[in-house]
Amino acid sequence: MDLHADQIQGFFEKPVDHLFASTLFLPYLQELNLENLCIASPDMGGSKRAYAYSKALSSDVVICYKQRAKANVISHMELIGEVKGKNVVLVDDLVDTAGTLTRAADLMMERGAVSVRAITTHGLLSGDAYEKIEKS
Repeated sequence: MDLHADQIQGFFEKPVDHLFASTLFLPYLQELNLENLCIASPDMGGSKRAYAYSKALSSDVVICYKQRAKANVISHMELIGEVKGKNVVLVDDLVDTAGTLTRAADLMMERGAVSVRAITTHGLLSGDAYEKIEKS
């Protein structure tokens, strides 16, 4: 479900259908009935997914731009867009250490978001990921 990149579908020896988690997540998000909804991508790689969700939900969209010092270490993150007064939903596929996800959530709260939630499809949650999410 939600292949990390569409191209991966061509590398399987057996036929593979790319299933999208949005068929489950969109009805759930609609049921939440959040006012001033804003969909967010925690990195540039997820911007296509975030735009698809924002279009389906008729909401604003913001993107985080990050720079890494080395693998799994973010040196800088910047927010592209406005979240002040918004209920933000971060949409991501893969969460390993939760560093990007929690850094993005913290940044959005610092910038005035009312709330921040996250929906993800592949939660590896390695190392201290659970603790990072709890503290975020």
